[in-house]
Amino acid sequence: MGFARTCSVALIGVEGVVVEVQADLEPGVAAFALVGLPDKSLTESRDRVRAAIVNSGEVWPQKKLTVGLSPASVPKGGSGFDLAVACAILAANDRIAPGSIADLMMIGELGLDGRVRPVRGVLPAVLAAADAGYRQVVVPERTTAEASLVPGVSVLGIRTLRQLVALLNDELAPEEDLDPARADGRPDPILAGLTVPGGGVGTGLAGGLGDASLTGHGPDLADVAGQRTARTALEVAAAGGHHLYLKGPPGAGKTMLAERLPGILPPLTRQESLEVTAVHSVAGILPPGRPMVDAPPYCAPHHSATMPSLVGGGSGLPRPGAVSLAHRGVLFLDEAPEFSVRALEALRQPLESGHVVVARAAGVMRLPARFMLVLAANPCPCGRYSMLGEGCDCSPTAVRRYQGRLSGPLLDRVDLRVEVESVSRSDLLGQGPGESTATVAARVVAARERAAARYRDTPWKLNSEIPGHEMRTRWHVAPGALHPAERDMERGLLTARGLDRVLRVAWSLADLAGHDRPDVDDVFQALHLRTGVSRGVPVAGGV
Repeated sequence: MGFARTCSVALIGVEGVVVEVQADLEPGVAAFALVGLPDKSLTESRDRVRAAIVNSGEVWPQKKLTVGLSPASVPKGGSGFDLAVACAILAANDRIAPGSIADLMMIGELGLDGRVRPVRGVLPAVLAAADAGYRQVVVPERTTAEASLVPGVSVLGIRTLRQLVALLNDELAPEEDLDPARADGRPDPILAGLTVPGGGVGTGLAGGLGDASLTGHGPDLADVAGQRTARTALEVAAAGGHHLYLKGPPGAGKTMLAERLPGILPPLTRQESLEVTAVHSVAGILPPGRPMVDAPPYCAPHHSATMPSLVGGGSGLPRPGAVSLAHRGVLFLDEAPEFSVRALEALRQPLESGHVVVARAAGVMRLPARFMLVLAANPCPCGRYSMLGEGCDCSPTAVRRYQGRLSGPLLDRVDLRVEVESVSRSDLLGQGPGESTATVAARVVAARERAAARYRDTPWKLNSEIPGHEMRTRWHVAPGALHPAERDMERGLLTARGLDRVLRVAWSLADLAGHDRPDVDDVFQALHLRTGVSRGVPVAGGV
């Protein structure tokens, strides 16, 4: 009787659970049983592993073989267990010393010819292994760079099962030829497992604008004509991490403004990059050739998107949705009233908590969702309700119904609400370019540095993250500065949540202006940016 064990990782969302892969050989009729709550793709690994072992020149044991995946109560899926299963079987058959793989973490899919194919979710899997105390991991060669992002872990990238067996036995590793499909310039089919068709690459879901900005050819804020108030709101949103609602007629520049928001956001910190990369790796939209995402993602789903596609879901174990793909970046909902009401209302919980919990029959998944929401809407179905000199064809009932699709509770969670007016001829033709993205981004970085210094000894970094009670009691505004907001609250124009959000925006305005604390002008401007009602004080800002 032979027995051996090694380890792999089961991913539930972006969180990993260490799984012990055990192989047991007993005398009896040759059979292969795989137990431990595997899904369909994992059950099929029996045939993949058998063919890979035989085609690698090894002997398949003609005994009763049982492979167990523990803990058995955790659902397991995907093809990333193939490598661990194969090595456990070879160790149980005395082809590999069982002790050499007992403390190894193995992740990878096996082809029928013994090649080790890359799989999605390597980064969160290695992070889970490191948290569990493992210091050596074996991954496909093509994902070595991604796995090496985790500090304190020794990563071994392999190309074939035969190569790994030789290394474990201290034998001379054979030279493995490159896949012939690469010699003539065709795409390497071995990389197909890293991406999901339609999962976001090239569709505007994530990464597109960020990649363009890295090359210097991304959208520039200087391209936006006029819109001084909207540009200021964009800068304030970037400085404090605030949500933004842009309302105006078609062609006024709402989409242009939203597309330029990621460019004025600071680069991601290493911890933030690891969080974003983990989500994108699981979702299969990690940019080719870039193991780490270092720019804020930009996600712009179509208005026909369903609720599961926004917040996460799907059959079986839930998959990351748009709110998670936009983690640490921007989620832009163009034509927001055209989204389904259920999908819009589902955003309320992640807007407050910064994460989303999706419960399904197959399991519960918690995903990060700390994003900046940008809503864009026309004033009415025809878009001409507020345009000067144009008649609106919509009935008052249609206008109210259209505007009512964005509920009060949802808009109450949006810090900045700006009316985007039609661009005048003088703004479009008579003025030079406005401030560039680089100029505004420099001010945003300086404002965030001031906020970070203020919150140095706290778990928060941005003004939008501070709980209302902490903001009111620990960081005080100038004497009398809050009186305008308090009067609006007494008149029912502001809710308690609205007052807290005005206070957060006032702090962002103060950080941009270099003030030690918000004064009455900062509060007036914050009220104007939230309610759209002018208080007799011009909206300040560098734009």
